[in-house]
Amino acid sequence: MTTNVTIHSKTLNQVQEYLCRIITGKNHQIDLLLAGVLSGNHILLEDIPGTGKTTLVKALALAIGGKFGRVQFTPDLLPTDIIGASIYNPHDGEFHFKPGPIFNNILLADEINRASPRTQSALLEAMGEQQVTIEGRSIGLSSPFLVIATQNPIDSQGTYPLPEAQLDRFALQFSLGYPSSEEQKKILAGLSGASLLKEAKPIIDLEKLLELQQIAKEIYIEDSLVNYLIALVEASRKHSAVKFGVSPRGAIAMLSVVRAYALIKGRDYVVPDDLKNIAVATMAHRLVLDSKAKYSGTNKEIVVKELLANVGVPR
Repeated sequence: MTTNVTIHSKTLNQVQEYLCRIITGKNHQIDLLLAGVLSGNHILLEDIPGTGKTTLVKALALAIGGKFGRVQFTPDLLPTDIIGASIYNPHDGEFHFKPGPIFNNILLADEINRASPRTQSALLEAMGEQQVTIEGRSIGLSSPFLVIATQNPIDSQGTYPLPEAQLDRFALQFSLGYPSSEEQKKILAGLSGASLLKEAKPIIDLEKLLELQQIAKEIYIEDSLVNYLIALVEASRKHSAVKFGVSPRGAIAMLSVVRAYALIKGRDYVVPDDLKNIAVATMAHRLVLDSKAKYSGTNKEIVVKELLANVGVPR
């Protein structure tokens, strides 16, 4: 391990420890969250209400010293509520653009699947190109820019499934899940979660985050592991239960996330276990199962685990 990576690993450990105090017992999920941030990718948290998703994202924004915007997605939300709109000023007789919450470093799209597909689509250009087009002109967004969305399970009342094209723009999707009995006791005692946000201070700044993102891009991955990643992706396209497998964009996202994950683990190189640890979060949501698989009890996570069991690991 190089000295440079050792120093940055200590900084990342401070961020990890802080987030682990906010949401206790979810170390792997926090590693995935940080891997998404360090790789500059967007993240989708799918879980039932009340598991701490919003609190975790707020804590992350505080930890990196970034500008934070939140949009509560509802059925009557409009694209202009996210992007912004030109408003007439009677004093000078002109229209002036009022930026929406998308003009922040971290945009929390809370319960994204409660809004209509038309409103959800307002995020597509921003997520893909880090810009928005308003009244025929393109406006760049802040750097770094990350969308962290939360959604309720699709079978919850009043939700709209996210289109596959939008799901594919999220590098990772994972759940926090229920806390354990011991963690629940801490929450009830006010020793974690929202109560700790009041005392929070930035651990790093945006300049440092951009530096860490650049370092993550330079983490070494040998050819055999790149071939292993490609083999997993191609196997997802040939699986008998899968109609559409992982896209080329998905493979690119996996590569960037696994490099960031290795950095979080304090290494300047990727090992096979890194790919295994990020596989479900980076692959499962990109799969489209065929009708027979859906009704036979197979789910996307099971398919990815089968791929990991069947595709040979490089030695």
